[in-house]
Amino acid sequence: MFGTSIASQVRGAASRFPGANQGNIAVIFAIALVPIISFIGAAIDYTRANSARSSMQAALDSTALMLSKDLSDGRITVDQIGTKATAYFTALYTNADAKSVSVNATYTANSSIGSTIQVNGSGAVTTNFMKVAGFPTINFNTSSTAAWGNARMRVAIVLDVTGSMGSDGKMTAMKPAAKALVDQISALAKNPGDVYISLIPFAKDVNVGASNRNQSWINWSEWDDDNQNCSGWGWHRTCTPKNHNNWNGCVTDRDQNYDTLNTTPTSNPSTQFYAEQYNACPAQLLPLTYDFAAVKAKIDSLVPNGGTNQPIGIAWGWQSLTQNAPLHAPAEDSTYTYNKVLIVMSDGLNTQDRWPSYGNGQTQFNGQIDARQRIQCDNIKAAGITIYTMHVNTDNDPTSAVLQYCASGSDKFSTVTSASQIMTAFTSIGTSLSKLRVAR
Repeated sequence: MFGTSIASQVRGAASRFPGANQGNIAVIFAIALVPIISFIGAAIDYTRANSARSSMQAALDSTALMLSKDLSDGRITVDQIGTKATAYFTALYTNADAKSVSVNATYTANSSIGSTIQVNGSGAVTTNFMKVAGFPTINFNTSSTAAWGNARMRVAIVLDVTGSMGSDGKMTAMKPAAKALVDQISALAKNPGDVYISLIPFAKDVNVGASNRNQSWINWSEWDDDNQNCSGWGWHRTCTPKNHNNWNGCVTDRDQNYDTLNTTPTSNPSTQFYAEQYNACPAQLLPLTYDFAAVKAKIDSLVPNGGTNQPIGIAWGWQSLTQNAPLHAPAEDSTYTYNKVLIVMSDGLNTQDRWPSYGNGQTQFNGQIDARQRIQCDNIKAAGITIYTMHVNTDNDPTSAVLQYCASGSDKFSTVTSASQIMTAFTSIGTSLSKLRVAR
């Protein structure tokens, strides 16, 4: 009887349970709260671990780069790599959450990407929440490889030498800054030919050198029309073009769309560069060379004059990196990889080019020069060339949108508001170029 009574009570309680509603919300909330807190706690633990790993990656990148420079410069031996790696990494890695941190370095003298140093790091973060679920730590690891020996660099430095560069001490500050950049870049070379540099001064035109007057890539049609010897009057007036020996070496934009390309000139006149007797013709450009003293001497010779046509400077910077006519960049060795870089510095906005309807030397009309430049920069970046741009803005002009657009990323555009900042900006570019040695 007693057993039957208990069974009856259990059945009765079970039948009443589905209809009971007192305390349901509290029970459901308590049950749901456990996974919610678990997910939040897991997210916090993973965020801490990811931060520790990101910090480690940055420290390993710098460590690998410094080790590669030390070894290639002879400051350390192969046997010292491990000890030096630990010393560099320890000084750089300061994440407080990381525990059980270890680092090691491996040197390979010859690999598919040249000589390499791979630095590996690992560590763990003690969890605050996930340990309840049986995960007391989150382990992480990452690595960085610095490669040198089979990577070569070719850099075109395109400098604005327009009249406005003569104000606010800009030209005076630019010269030592640009020469310091040449020193930074050239220091990356271990053998002749590892690094080449070209220098392209520009205003409205670029000076390719009057000695090129007989080259087939020069288009004389407009120069001949503008430079004539005439005699007589009325019907008896006759004109003949002046001797091309009088040309000062300046060229202006090619016909569209060749103005945005690096197409090799042919017998097609539109592919050729138009000669112009520009009265503010800048100093003659310097093609790729590893005579770095000559590059710095050319920088010292620059004089400010003329209006601003950034696309003509960029066009010839691109041409200087191209192996075909007109500048015939040195042949590339298939056993090496090549990093090609275009650095453009300008202190103002575009004001004129070959087409008078685009600008008058003081003002650009309807953004037409910028529009050509955007197409040009798209084509250069599509060719695998990295573009750095700098706007020297001491006159409180609007920040150059087209220079920002042309840069190969926001970290590769800089704007400076005083001449004293030019050195720092150029140094930053040089430091960025040196990091191209970090392969992975």
